[in-house]
Amino acid sequence: MDTSLSVDAARLWRALETLGEIGAYTDERTGLRGVNRLALTPADGEGRRHVVEQMRALGLAVTIDRIGNVFGRRAGLDDTLAPVMMGSHIDSVPTAGRFDGCLGVLGALECLATLGDHGVVTRRPIVAAFFTDEEGARFGTDMLGSAVATGRLALEDAYALRDRQGVSVREALGDIGFIGEADERLAAPHAYLECHIEQGPVLAAHGREIGVVTGVQGISWHEVTIQGKAAHAGTTPMELRADAGIVAARINLHLREMIRSGRFGADMRATMGALVPYPGLVNIVPGRVVCTVDLRNPDDALMRAAEAEVLRFYAQVAAEEKVELTWRQTARTEHVAFSSVVMERVAAAAAARGLSHEHIISGAGHDCQEMARLCPAGMVFVPGLYEGISHNPREYSTPEACAAGVSVLLDVLRDLAA
Repeated sequence: MDTSLSVDAARLWRALETLGEIGAYTDERTGLRGVNRLALTPADGEGRRHVVEQMRALGLAVTIDRIGNVFGRRAGLDDTLAPVMMGSHIDSVPTAGRFDGCLGVLGALECLATLGDHGVVTRRPIVAAFFTDEEGARFGTDMLGSAVATGRLALEDAYALRDRQGVSVREALGDIGFIGEADERLAAPHAYLECHIEQGPVLAAHGREIGVVTGVQGISWHEVTIQGKAAHAGTTPMELRADAGIVAARINLHLREMIRSGRFGADMRATMGALVPYPGLVNIVPGRVVCTVDLRNPDDALMRAAEAEVLRFYAQVAAEEKVELTWRQTARTEHVAFSSVVMERVAAAAAARGLSHEHIISGAGHDCQEMARLCPAGMVFVPGLYEGISHNPREYSTPEACAAGVSVLLDVLRDLAA
């Protein structure tokens, strides 16, 4: 493994800081600087234009597809060969830090800048990419752009998704000027690589500098609508209520009981991340609640068993509380295993650089899991501080850790693109 080149840590850190100022806000409670670049908002549009400028400054040929995915291509000695692709996303949740997704995109550009600095030409072309709405925080479906690019989601179905204000994906893409002309179905690259902050506490707790990512656990999202009867909080006897809020609470508690029981494995996760009561007033029994259920499990059979139990409980609690309950699947992906070849090369690069490393499964979803449908794919994790907190202004990794991870990425890139 050739480790003769390393990325410019200071340049990479400046790039992260600069992009982090687009959509930046100050958290009122902590005073920390966070990022809000919700997908396809004006802030996301500004961030996209900034990254496109960086691509063009590196001499990359930029194309945009019809779902707004952006690709910057560096020619190879044999440009007829399938490229090695690197990337991630720059959209964020409304309460983000500066690293989630951005390290993968800016790290990819830093790899290309380093190759350019040293006059390195690869046999295969190289593509740096960022994908539309990986987070799923606005339109309810995660990995939106990469799912369309790899064929899991049809373009028209993606266009039709709407946010809570009724704005469609197609309208939002048009508003920021990112409906491209390139075919949304991506030709299979030779390989796909992604560097990412871990978003969890494992690497830091174990004192490891690099995570060799084995894959992504299964993910299942539901949006649940509970229709009861609004009523006066003081005059309606408890036994005569059809309280949608109680049903949401019982579902949430049942999720916790499922985890505590251990019957779906030690790695099962369940979360009710959003709960919106209507009319949402102190003295009115909620007549309707819209909430979400997020299930995660690295074991597909146990995940299916958990999903079946959740559906049975929906029916049970609706009958017991005299409400109507409907649900829809907003996202579902089974466990994805990454390429053993890519994992071996990530581990070899880390070892060659004297970096401690361990194999780790990702608890979060990533564009890489979609790309694994097309080609050998893998990820490099860098540790996060503060117990690995993410989707939060406290999300943090160090300049040294980021540079180490992206330098490992560079090594694997050179090996695959040679």
